[in-house]
Amino acid sequence: MHMADALIVPAVAGTMYVASTLAAGKSVKEVRLENDTKKIPLMGVMGAFVFATQMINFTIPGTGSSGHLCGGMMLSALLGPYAGFLTMIGVLLVQCLFFADGGLLALGCNIWNMAFYGCFVGALLIWRPMMKKGITKGKIVAASMLGCILTLQLGAFSVCLETFISGVTELPFAVFVATMQPIHLAIGAVEGLITSAVLVFVHEARPELLWGTTQSEEGKLSFGKTIGVLAVLAALIGGILSLFASSFPDGLEWSIARITGDTELEAAGGAYDVFASIQEKTSFLPDYAFSGSDSAAGTTVSGIAGALIVLGVCVLASYAFRFFKNNKKTVTVNEQD
Repeated sequence: MHMADALIVPAVAGTMYVASTLAAGKSVKEVRLENDTKKIPLMGVMGAFVFATQMINFTIPGTGSSGHLCGGMMLSALLGPYAGFLTMIGVLLVQCLFFADGGLLALGCNIWNMAFYGCFVGALLIWRPMMKKGITKGKIVAASMLGCILTLQLGAFSVCLETFISGVTELPFAVFVATMQPIHLAIGAVEGLITSAVLVFVHEARPELLWGTTQSEEGKLSFGKTIGVLAVLAALIGGILSLFASSFPDGLEWSIARITGDTELEAAGGAYDVFASIQEKTSFLPDYAFSGSDSAAGTTVSGIAGALIVLGVCVLASYAFRFFKNNKKTVTVNEQD
């Protein structure tokens, strides 16, 4: 669902940059109040995991379309809405700058559409209420399915709305919505299954890692082993399974092609050229491939390198912004008679 710059005008792009920045600022403030340093490696590994899984486009049968994980619901169920949102920003930023996945001008839109709804609507309106009286496998599956479907529908609708307000394409709003929503309903259902599988694994391995849990029993694996399994999965998915991704266009490209007959939209001049020029200079593996080569090695290198970069960005940002560093000292007073 990564939007290209050609779908929006600079005014809409700027507005969404502001909205996403405000949400990020609030998230930084809230995360700083936490005092759970275990979230630092979890942010890094789960950011790498989401990056890797987003490289796998799965075919939607009978449509000629494909979809991929967004990841906001998964991250917020593990990290909470604020740390989850910041981790998603890291993923989207790396994708945009280093792999030219999604326009740089449209980055604010993509953060809002793909991260905000999954992390805040998914976590605060679905996950937290459903887990209030205890976390079970059944609740995890139900929350994952409902959360992914709902938040992907909201994201798809936002894409249509941002495009319509911009008015630079020939995509009729009603037709665009009627095309986007059904295909992303199917994509959301698949994402819900993937998300529930990962969260059920974590629930079995280390139940206390799930956001909002009150469970104190030991899991089947240690914290280090759980993180290790997720890291190995990220490497395997990004480095190997990504080679088998569907070649069909994703839900957004497919919807555009159904209406216009072409998946590509172009925009030139002014801000478009400036942002495109910046992105061209920063993206060393555009479209997750070696420049001018169709070698499968480009995909493998992209998957592994991208996952490592996201991991590094999330961990370094955690220290740079002093995440999970509650500076308030707890003073214990011992009263003596």
